[in-house]
Amino acid sequence: MRIAVTGAAGFVGTNLLDRLVEQGHEVVAIDRVRPAHAIQSDRVTWKSADVLDPESLRTAFEGTDIVYHLVAMITLAQNNDLAWRINTTGVGNVAEAALASGVRRLVHCSSIHSFDQYAAGGFIDETSARSTDAKIPVYDRSKWFGEVELRKVIDKGLDAVICNPTGVYGPVDHGPSRINGLLRDSARGRVPAMIQGQFDLVDVRDVAIGLTLAAEHGRTGENYLLGGEMVTIYHAMRAAARRMGRRGPAFALPLSFFGAIVPVAEPIGKMFGSDVLSRASLGAMLHSPVVDRTKAGAELGYAPRSSADTIADLVDFFCDSGQIPRAALATSR
Repeated sequence: MRIAVTGAAGFVGTNLLDRLVEQGHEVVAIDRVRPAHAIQSDRVTWKSADVLDPESLRTAFEGTDIVYHLVAMITLAQNNDLAWRINTTGVGNVAEAALASGVRRLVHCSSIHSFDQYAAGGFIDETSARSTDAKIPVYDRSKWFGEVELRKVIDKGLDAVICNPTGVYGPVDHGPSRINGLLRDSARGRVPAMIQGQFDLVDVRDVAIGLTLAAEHGRTGENYLLGGEMVTIYHAMRAAARRMGRRGPAFALPLSFFGAIVPVAEPIGKMFGSDVLSRASLGAMLHSPVVDRTKAGAELGYAPRSSADTIADLVDFFCDSGQIPRAALATSR
């Protein structure tokens, strides 16, 4: 089968390409650049395209059976015009191009953030309220309105399925992502303290599996939450450190402390180009809703692995890829 993947150079894209090649598919990897760590396979053809350029998308999708749309701009800012365009208009452009190109099915990788975690009441399933309030950070709102744009094209006849992963972490990650970066720093003994809080985290490899299961078994127009396990961030940091023979963060600071200083810290952070202390960065952990992945399990056969396995594999990957010096590995084992 010939399959196109937008955002193929990204975190989820890298892992999805690995899975698709392993399954024997011919893959059109779509991104603006081909990364140095790109998979080496004669089954993968790299093409440059831009989600804000509909003609480039139609050209890239020509002759493909399935399209996985992964492109998104992740930001913790309250407002960002480019993120809004990429995450909303970009989705609509991809959907229209897929329909025009005769693609059999589109799988859109949205996010848990398209659901309103502030109004969730501690629980989220596929019927929960969406991120429509203007006070919600732009990434959350744009992920929901991207789904709205997609549904307009589904109404025209496009066969599409929507997946909503929770917080994505794990190997393979050459970035690394914010979560993986914290775990790497903890494994290297560079995180003396951590904030309290928890969030549903899912292994990126399970997200890749969930996306392919959605392509095979998902119902047109349906959402599927791809959750993992509720993980306490402090304990995750310590687990990563223990994998390297270190203790990890000595203590956890209460979220209430950071919540109280956000109104002051957020504008200061913006002056220095940082969004670490922001309403968006703390909101998910402050509310930490339980995510119900029953639907994905029942309809897709989705079954994610444990956080203990993910963290161990991630630290091992950091060592194998040189992101944690092998000298540190030798000393700790």
